Amino acid sequence: MPPRLRLPAPHRAALAFAASIAWLLAGCAQPERIAEPGFAPVEAREAVARVLPADTDDKTGWARDIHAALAALELPSTPDNLCAVVAITAQESSFRVDPAVPGLPSIAWNEIDRRAEGAGLPRAAVHAALRLKSADGRSYAERIDAVRTERQLSEIFEDFIGLVPLGKTFFASRNPVRTGGPMQVSIAFAEAQAKERPYPYPMRDSVRHEVFTRRGGLYFGAAHLLAYDAPSYDKLLYRFADFNAGRYASRNAGFQQALGIASGLPVVPDGDLLAGTAPAPRGETERAATALAGRLGLSESAIQRDLAKGRGPGFEKTELYQRVFAYAQRIDRRDLPRARVPRIDLHSPKFTRKLTTEWFANRVDERHRRCVARIGQPRDG
Repeated sequence: MPPRLRLPAPHRAALAFAASIAWLLAGCAQPERIAEPGFAPVEAREAVARVLPADTDDKTGWARDIHAALAALELPSTPDNLCAVVAITAQESSFRVDPAVPGLPSIAWNEIDRRAEGAGLPRAAVHAALRLKSADGRSYAERIDAVRTERQLSEIFEDFIGLVPLGKTFFASRNPVRTGGPMQVSIAFAEAQAKERPYPYPMRDSVRHEVFTRRGGLYFGAAHLLAYDAPSYDKLLYRFADFNAGRYASRNAGFQQALGIASGLPVVPDGDLLAGTAPAPRGETERAATALAGRLGLSESAIQRDLAKGRGPGFEKTELYQRVFAYAQRIDRRDLPRARVPRIDLHSPKFTRKLTTEWFANRVDERHRRCVARIGQPRDG
């Protein structure tokens, strides 16, 4: 390995000073907002009911559960917050608690065959096991052929895992249905959220089952969308992108853009700062950051430590983040955005055409703007 370049002490001090000034300027450009009080409970439910699609079943129930989700998370029922939940729900499910997925039986069989191949199991043996009678009297195969929604498919897999010995081996006790409900929220996220903060409703069975209900799906979806601190975001657009790509992906993509400018190396702004855990090969972001180590006055271990913080809050406070932006802005001679929509191609057997995170975020943002224009403002006092 070539010797690591290290700036002379006066230059290091100047760089650190530039980083601190840039950080302070960034903070001045985005003053802390005073929390809006939002709608009162009855007013909030009435406002939501006004903006729901005309064909929505049980508008009163939807409006109640949307307001309750924000209240349970201690978030104000502002027009922005209410419409953010409305916009995501409209995009993901058109206000259907358990939306039908076109071609779901074919998707399910393809997933089963893929897992059989990955586990080294003969496809014929797996299909034979699925011809066994399930808890409702039909075979698992018959139920899969008739499945229409993710909740139904999740229940089939749960039965298979719980009742058939091969099920535990085949699925390793992990249900392959990973999202569900009216906001298509990640079940893994919901399970983590329930450990971090008490679930506000009686838990009838499991977090997984609650995700597939209206109240649970809206609560966990609102938590994923709104219940985290993102000081670098000046638009809800970035939260909509994060809902699709993962929390803080837009912040991380903004950092990657600055890192590309600072290093002169290609860095795709996809929001994923680390390619994987060791000993996985370094990704573009880590390679570009490591190439800057000498100019930033940071060791490779410090860079890796700071990049790992990109999975959660506080990355903006790391030396790596601050020094990369200071260096990039000195090169580019302009203030650089602290967030951008990640560049990600979306892949899912449920998709029939090419989609991206940018497409998703912009579609939701359009829905949000239309909702805010219609919902009105809270009454005074």
